[in-house]
Parts: sequence; C-alpha cells; structure tokens
Amino acid sequence: MARLARNLDFRHDRYDVIVVGSGYGGGVAASRLARAGKRVAVLERGREFLTGEFPKRFPDLRNELQVRGKRMNMGRETALYDVRLGEDMHVLVGCGLGGGSLVNAGVALEPDPRVFADEIWPGQIAQDGLLAEGFRRARRWLRPARDPRAPEHTKFQALATAGRTLGADPVAAPVVVNFEEAVNVAGIAQPACTRCGDCCGGCNLGAKNTVALTYLPDAVRHGAHLFTEAKVLSLARDGNGLWRVRIARLDVANGDVEITMSADVVILAAGTLGSTEILLRSQADGLQLSPRLGERFSANGDIIAFGYGARQPVNAIGVGHPPRVALDACVGACVSGQIELRDGADLTNELTVQEGVLPSALAPVLPVLFMPNGRLLGAVQSLVSGVYKGPFARLQTFFAVSHDSSGGRLVLDGERVTVSWPAAKDEPVYQKLDAILSKLVTEVGGQYVKNPLSSTLMGHQPATAHPLGGCAMGRDRDQGVVNHKGQVFDGRPGAGSNEVLPGLYVMDGSVIPRSLGVNPLLTITALAERAMLHMAQDLRLSFDDEPLPVSVPTTPEAPGVLASSEALSSDGSVFGS
Repeated sequence: MARLARNLDFRHDRYDVIVVGSGYGGGVAASRLARAGKRVAVLERGREFLTGEFPKRFPDLRNELQVRGKRMNMGRETALYDVRLGEDMHVLVGCGLGGGSLVNAGVALEPDPRVFADEIWPGQIAQDGLLAEGFRRARRWLRPARDPRAPEHTKFQALATAGRTLGADPVAAPVVVNFEEAVNVAGIAQPACTRCGDCCGGCNLGAKNTVALTYLPDAVRHGAHLFTEAKVLSLARDGNGLWRVRIARLDVANGDVEITMSADVVILAAGTLGSTEILLRSQADGLQLSPRLGERFSANGDIIAFGYGARQPVNAIGVGHPPRVALDACVGACVSGQIELRDGADLTNELTVQEGVLPSALAPVLPVLFMPNGRLLGAVQSLVSGVYKGPFARLQTFFAVSHDSSGGRLVLDGERVTVSWPAAKDEPVYQKLDAILSKLVTEVGGQYVKNPLSSTLMGHQPATAHPLGGCAMGRDRDQGVVNHKGQVFDGRPGAGSNEVLPGLYVMDGSVIPRSLGVNPLLTITALAERAMLHMAQDLRLSFDDEPLPVSVPTTPEAPGVLASSEALSSDGSVFGS
C-alpha cells in the first residue's frame, strides 16, 4: 500500500475542513467529509507507519517511546508510544497516522444500554435513534470478528481455568482483526491473521482493521490531504470567521518552525489528551469556552496486570511477523477471550477481564521487568528464546475494564496536559479489580503482579490506556464542553448557554462524559459517525458509507496528485457559509 501522507510543503493555506488527529474520530470525519466533496486536511502529530514498519526488536521499540513527566522527558514527540507520567495517574496512548488504532488490542464492544441512559449524557443521545446507526456504520467499517479458533489458544484455556474461581467461563472477544483474507470497505486487500499476538506492537501483517487501513485511505481516495509530524498548538477565530490553526512542524531539523492554516470548520480529534490540551492552550490565548473544560476525566476503570508463574502454559508473548521463534502452540490475537461479569442491579459492579499478549519486541527485557530487583540471570540475548519456553511461557497478561467515578481533571502543566486526580488510587474499582485478578491468578498457581515497574518512576499510581473525558458532552455549557453533536459551546459572556462556536467540533474519546465499562474504540467511532450524520443534516451535505472497489495506489507526496482535492466544495461555495 502506498503512503497516504504528503509533505507539509505541499499544503494549502486554506481548506474547507481541518481535522486535527487521525484516530477513530478523525478518520470518520475525514472520510465522510471528503465523500461529501469538501476540501479536507488531516493534521497528525505522529508519523506514518506502513504495514511491516512497526517495531520488531526491542531497540526499535525503545526508539518509538516518548515519556513525559515532571521528572522525565525523553523520546521524540513523534514516537509511536506516548507515555504521560502523572502525579496521580499515568496514561499511555498511541501516536501516529491512525492514532491509537495502531497499537491497541482492537477489542470492539458496545456498552451496556444503561451507560447511555445515564443523565450525564445530553438527552438526544438516547432519543434521536442515530446512535444505533452510528454503531451499525462503525461495525461495517471496522468489521469486528471473533476468532473461531479462540478456545484452542493456551491463553484462552488458562483464562478458562482461572475463571472457575469466579464461576465464569470465557467467551471469544470481538476484535477488529481479519481471520480470513478479505477486501475491506476501503478497497484494500487484507490477509488473514497469523495469530502472532503483536496487535499492541503494531500489526506488521496488515490483518488488523486500523484507521490507517480503513477510514484514512477512503478519505485520501476522495481527495483529502493527510499531513504527519504536524503538532497543533492552538486555534483562534479571525475577523473573517475562519478558524486559524497554529501548527509546529516536527518534520524539520530545528523543530521550532511554526505555520498557520485556515478553515471554515475545524474538527478536533486528537484524542482525550490532545484535544483537551489544544483547547486549554487556546483558552489561555483568549478563546472563551465552557468552565467545564478539562473535567469528567475517566480512566474507564482500566487496569493492566500480570500473573507470574502459573502452573499451566499460557503462551502470551507475541512472536511477531515474520515469527521470531517457532512455537508448538498458537499465540492468537492480542485478545482472544474475555470473562464478562454482569450485574443487572448495579452497573458499577460490571467488568470485563481479557487475556492479553505482550508484543514480541518486549521479549528480551521481560526478565529485567519481572526478576527480583531487575537482576538479569544471564545475558539478555540468551533469554530471547527463554521467555517462550521458560517461566515466562506461563506469564499471564490481563486487561480489565470497568467503571470509575470520572472524577479526574485534565490541566495544563506548562505546555503539556496532565491528570489531576488526587483520589484516583482510592477509587473503589481498583480494589475490586485487584481482588478479582488476584483470585484468577491464584487459581492457576501464579503470583499476582499489579505493576512490575512500581519501583521505578512509574510508582504506584494507576495507569490507563483508555482515557476519556475532558471535553465532555453536556446539555449546555454549564454542564459540558460540547453538545450532543460535538459542537463546542460558546463561553463568551452574553452568549446563550446552548450557543456554539460556529464551525468548531470535537469528535474523539474526550467527549465521552463517563466510563463505558468496555474498550472504547467502537463507541468513539459510533459517536463520530453519529456526529457526522448530524453535520450532514445541519449543513445539507450528502455522503454514504458504501464500500469501495479495490484501491489504486496513489503517491500523495507529490503536489496535485489527487486532482479531486483541488476542486471547490461540492455546492460551489465556501463550506459553512
């Protein structure tokens, strides 16, 4: 597949729409608006990774790690894994063209209906019927599937053994992975999953339905311009009613070149941290927004933990593609099975525990992480095969999602956003998950390890890979930052509580005002699809979500190669005028 991104030297100064971020929300917005004939630019802070370019060895992975905190600042801003170390909570997100879809486990679950019945949501979410259509479209484009061979995998069987202590059997988890060869909705041929386990390290086979293989190529085929290494700093509305977006170019040697681009419409889809950070910076520069900006941060009741030394084989370390070792047993996708604990009386008691896989690039350093005091028993290189055959072949990885109070707040610490949530570690969900996971591990004869890095800078703070909130939906600006359509409320004195800033939207996990109790990718995509349906109604746009034939490679690095993108808006006028 040809590269989708073009060099920033070939940008236009003005577009109909600028989409900031290229994850699930940004991908949906770019695809749908490009299909509507609008001139669309997508700005992504990270770099583009083609299939086969994801880290295969530990040195590759180390070079794709950026870690920011009060006591640490390492790695380039475009590195694939973005770790934010906070005083109260740590956050891990993906950074690249395709956003978090590049390195997540790809689990696609719909929340319990009681989640959307919560009064914290604007009433229209449950009332207008478009959320169900949003989920339908999200499933059509991301194509979640359950591995038909899931019960054969030893990690699934280990979870089944552990689940006996809870009286629960695992089920195959729906993941956005192809288990058969197929041509996807964007017209791209994808191979069948080899079950190498490297979903969270980046799929080097191309079997995972990332945004980079679905919505984004569709946007490009309909004329969108995609730009990488473009860090959006802030935005402001000029005297002509255009949004001016201030951008730092990260693709130049000195790294301090700023440019400006303009658009009638800006859609922030830079993720929970990114979109909130951009609006907080813009607010500091004078953009008047809701006083709720930054509030209702949720970790989605997340926990990642381990069981070390189980009696039975687990085989939960990826082998990569091409495989670095030959195993007697198949690893499977990153998540093959899950245990679902339901409570019809109390939603907060519901949780899902998934068996996970560590990426193959981490294999050489696992002994350092888990051996007492990090002591290394022999040279690292001699242990590469050992982690697949020795005690690490019985290492269990657990991903759990549940519910928390959404009591955190995102605040600016210098130029970076951080989580302020002093009571986070005392959230009841963590004690509950610790107790359940400890029982699961004990059942298979293992030792529960909540955080092998607790003696390092990671400390004992909770961590999440599913940050939500910060630009939460609300009925008006006194309750939220955006309305049910993702439109940003106008915070100027004298503006009505329901008035919005013309042409400014947010479409990503930051708009979700509470925990979901499930992995959020499907909900984020569905809410973005729903928001685009409302935008089509409001602005009289026309687009569909029909599949495309097999794609023809393009070379977007060259200016003018996508002729349709040079055209005026489909109605012959300036977008939104």
